[in-house]
Amino acid sequence: MISFEQIINREEKISIIGLGYVGISLAVSFAQYANVIGFDIDVNKINNYKNGIDLTKQVGDDILNNTTVLFTSDENRLREAKFHIIAVPTPIYPNKLPNLKHVIEASKMLGRNLLKDSIVIYESTVYPGVTEEICVPILEKESGLKCGPDFKIGYSPERINPGDYIHRLENIVKIVSGMDSETLDIIDKVYNLIIKVGTYRVENIKIAEAAKVIENTQRDINIALMNEISIILHKLDIDTKSVLKATSTKWNSLDFTPGLVGGHCIGVDSYFLTYIAEKFGYSPNLILTGRKINNFMSQYIAENTINKLIESGKRLKDTNVAILGFSFKENCSDIRNTKVVDIINELKKYDINIKVVDPIVNPDEVINEYGIKLWDEKEIYPVDAIIFAVPHEYFYKYTLNSIKFMYALDKKPVLIDIKGIFDKNEAEFLGYNYWRL
Repeated sequence: MISFEQIINREEKISIIGLGYVGISLAVSFAQYANVIGFDIDVNKINNYKNGIDLTKQVGDDILNNTTVLFTSDENRLREAKFHIIAVPTPIYPNKLPNLKHVIEASKMLGRNLLKDSIVIYESTVYPGVTEEICVPILEKESGLKCGPDFKIGYSPERINPGDYIHRLENIVKIVSGMDSETLDIIDKVYNLIIKVGTYRVENIKIAEAAKVIENTQRDINIALMNEISIILHKLDIDTKSVLKATSTKWNSLDFTPGLVGGHCIGVDSYFLTYIAEKFGYSPNLILTGRKINNFMSQYIAENTINKLIESGKRLKDTNVAILGFSFKENCSDIRNTKVVDIINELKKYDINIKVVDPIVNPDEVINEYGIKLWDEKEIYPVDAIIFAVPHEYFYKYTLNSIKFMYALDKKPVLIDIKGIFDKNEAEFLGYNYWRL
């Protein structure tokens, strides 16, 4: 089997399969210590990386321009490596069932190019059992090799937080697992090349798989609790943000706030856990209820926007609404599973004109994925309402006085500040019909 020494002596290569937010970070980090092949089926993405353009904004153009990663879309190049990391997305189907097609296709492709004595590590989020029960048989079938005597496997769940410039790949503890102690030792040593805060070894692959889905499920449920509390407090005419500031003064208060829950992790991973639970005969009611609440929030925000427009005496048909922020979370260009699109769809039921502004996402991706045009902030005047949907740092340049110039002058301005980036009292003092979660 491939050894750690062969990797650091650059006698054997590491391949990273899937160069999204996770894969590109791994590739450029490992390239500082080893020879790395960065593979993706997206030729356009590969060409951008070769030209030093970081579409993910995860590592930066400067680093790409200076990395030694060999970027390729030629699967045959994978035969040059014996330490493989698969980091492809694992979304869900519209019916909320796990969609493993990317992991399955990546396994087939790697299997066709897998050499004896290799190690294969999966980082993609899956439910417990996928690596050993679904991926291994595919690798064996495609390669003609046998897992154990011919190649080894491991699992190390990704924990990268897109748009977070504090919690980076190198300072997030990495869970590592392997099919046996020898494999785990090698995997652990390789990851410790780039993980400065160290790794955490677990006994087997299923524990590592479960840890990933559970850490995101608990966040999902906690945010759902805050969303439900926000709904209750609004009915009581009590400001949620003020209440949470008060509760945070207790030492064991949890730092969760209400909001939209989208993206490729928290809004998805709970369904991996509920799927396997139901498969084994248990109905995970709390988790599913949390998902139901979080999925409802886009509709809830749209309904309150409509109410505020009516309160301000605005005619809904042909009303102009600007939505600032489109990605699934702040300071992140990732538009996968963004819940902002659900707000847009709800508002369109009332024949409202909507202009979306988001300077940090790729306009072409938004058009291709959702059919929505992005506007420059200078093009949205005059509006009847502004929804600050995603609190990008970019939007903090605005003040309550400066955004008044975006509104139609003869109408009371509606301001929907989902995450509360403005001061509520000041907004109301300045005449805004203001609402926040």
